[in-house]
Amino acid sequence: MIAENIKILNKQGLHARPAATFVQTAKKFQSKITVYNVTKRNGPVDAKNILGILSLGVMLGDDITLNFEGIDAEQALKAMCDLIKSNFGESD
Repeated sequence: MIAENIKILNKQGLHARPAATFVQTAKKFQSKITVYNVTKRNGPVDAKNILGILSLGVMLGDDITLNFEGIDAEQALKAMCDLIKSNFGESD
């Protein structure tokens, strides 16, 4: 298992649109991916479940931990971190 801690810098946090993009990206991988909102102490939830992700209440500035377990864990980690660092493809 590998893990990564990352801060959410998206102005709206993980609201509906970025959460959907997050889940779609996670579903591309066979690995089990879980997410924990460190700031609010919520989770962990399955990164492939939109309702789980929304239930974390991730807002701007929150720290999350992503855990990856499986054959493509390294690739999943890179893709998920790149997505978060790109602000989920949103311009704001």
